[in-house]
Parts: sequence; structure tokens; C-alpha cells
Amino acid sequence: MKLLTIFFTISTLLFSQGLYLSSNSLGMQLNKEQVYNGYSCGGENISPDLHWRTTINGVKSFAVTIHDIDAPKKSGWWHWIVYDIPKNVRSIKKGASNLKLLPGGAKEGRNDYGFIGYGGACPPKNDKPHRYVTTLYALNIPKLNVDKNATALKIYQEIKKHTIAKSSIISTYQR
Repeated sequence: MKLLTIFFTISTLLFSQGLYLSSNSLGMQLNKEQVYNGYSCGGENISPDLHWRTTINGVKSFAVTIHDIDAPKKSGWWHWIVYDIPKNVRSIKKGASNLKLLPGGAKEGRNDYGFIGYGGACPPKNDKPHRYVTTLYALNIPKLNVDKNATALKIYQEIKKHTIAKSSIISTYQR
């Protein structure tokens, strides 16, 4: 397990192009805190803490997504999307979505549960372990041009157009 964590960290550093994402909440497997509290999932639905460093020039803002790439839906399942995070911010506190403690200026988008904010993991019972990809994006614009009611997929498409670097943490969860 330790060797896998070291390999993952090295891979993330190499791929991140000067952007490094970490979390005290997220590990190889999600815990009850990050699991949705509904649909018989019985979690606490607490958004994770995130911390980052960057050496990239030209960053004008950041964005974060949490995406279940194994969900039985063509585009996966969007659990959290935060954008317009100011360029000088380097962290998001644990529970920030629930407690409305996002950094000043940051906005949350609508997740695939249909509400704005964090919606934790809740894969189908007895399905294979799902991979939850938490990604930090460094963007070349200070604010995205998206409607406040835009879907997570639409917001992600805008993020993708303006990404200059990204770094991810991959966790799994099964019930």
C-alpha cells in the first residue's frame, strides 16, 4: 500500500506540470465522510479538504471537480464542481461546501444529484469499486463564462477549454 501511494504521488507530480494537489481527507479509498447521505448510502456528505502548490506562471484562477468515471452514465457522475477560485488561494477547507466556507469569489456548480454543492459517493450496491477522480485545474482566465444553472458537464467543458495544468487524486469506493 505504501509503495502504491509513493508511486501515485510521483506520477501525480510528473503529470501535474508544476501543480501539486493533496488532501488529508482523501486517500486510496473514500471513507464515510465523503459518502452521500441519501439513496441508502448512509454517509456524512462532507466535502474533502484540498491543498495545492504551483510553480506555473499565468494562472488566473483554479477549478476543482470530483468525478466518478465508473458511474453507469455516459458522462460519468459529477459529484462536485467548484470554479472561479481566485489565483492566490491554495486550499479549500474540509466541509467547505456544506458550511458555505468556500474561498471568497469561488462558486459551486450543480452536481449530478441536481443540487448546487458537494454530493458524495453513492455507487450502485454490489457494483465493482468506482474510481473518484478529484482534479484541480489551473486556468488561464479569472472567471468562467457559465450560467449559474449550468450543468456540471457544461461547466467542465468550459474548464477544459481554459486549463493550463491539472493535478488529480484518485480514490475508490464500493458498497
